[in-house]
Amino acid sequence: MNAVFDSSALSSSLKEGLKQIEEAQSSKDLESVHSKYFGSQGLFSLASKSIGSLQKEERKEAGEFFGRCKKEFDGAFLKKKEEVEAKEEKEKLESERVDMTLPFTRFPMGSLHPITLASRKIEAFFTSLGWSLGEGPEIEHAWYNFDALNFPPDHPARQMQDTFYLSPEESCLVLRTQTSSTQVRELISGPLPLYTASIGKVFRSDPLDAFHSPVFHQCEGLAVDEGLSVSDLKGVLKALSAYLFGEADIRLRPSYFPFTEPSFEMDMLLGGEGG
Repeated sequence: MNAVFDSSALSSSLKEGLKQIEEAQSSKDLESVHSKYFGSQGLFSLASKSIGSLQKEERKEAGEFFGRCKKEFDGAFLKKKEEVEAKEEKEKLESERVDMTLPFTRFPMGSLHPITLASRKIEAFFTSLGWSLGEGPEIEHAWYNFDALNFPPDHPARQMQDTFYLSPEESCLVLRTQTSSTQVRELISGPLPLYTASIGKVFRSDPLDAFHSPVFHQCEGLAVDEGLSVSDLKGVLKALSAYLFGEADIRLRPSYFPFTEPSFEMDMLLGGEGG
């Protein structure tokens, strides 16, 4: 493009520019076309500058012609730009799409501890009978843990070798040795008749071996009502055994516990003779 305004050359440049716009395949191609015609040395930029050198009567006509050409170029450019950007956006989304049908690595989920599972199963058994579930502190006052359960001050279970005592000594606090302390609290606060079960951690100052542990879990039930007998106790124990282990033979053996009279221990036979 010469410094002198040439409408014929501008028309040719417009035709060429429109063709290049139509052939553009990307935003980068379009920017290259735009720079070619409207950059500092672009064909349309030079034509715009050359209008100023025309005579006054020619300047208006040239300006109007240039405006029509620029409008046509800009319209085609913007339309093509929208098409190209839409196509590029679609391609980008397609490349970033996550195929949800693809298999993925399944990480193993955690599970409840066997003690938790057993505790919940026992709780479900007693609640199915309509019993309440009692809860009590693991750090217990000696009165609830011993005195209220008929353990005299000189009872062997109250000695340091069997019980964890907390400092200071005058606090009379211990780590509970049985969940029976929870039943004492239920008897004091709960109305009669009372049917309650308690499950939880208990603590004994025992060496760790195949039969002993300083920490273990215990379950106890307490029923206080008129007309109850040993047969009711045996019926509950037999039902609990069947619920946990399936059908089993049980027997009660007389035993001694300072807080109950009469007292029994239970034996259970699974699988019958030789099982």
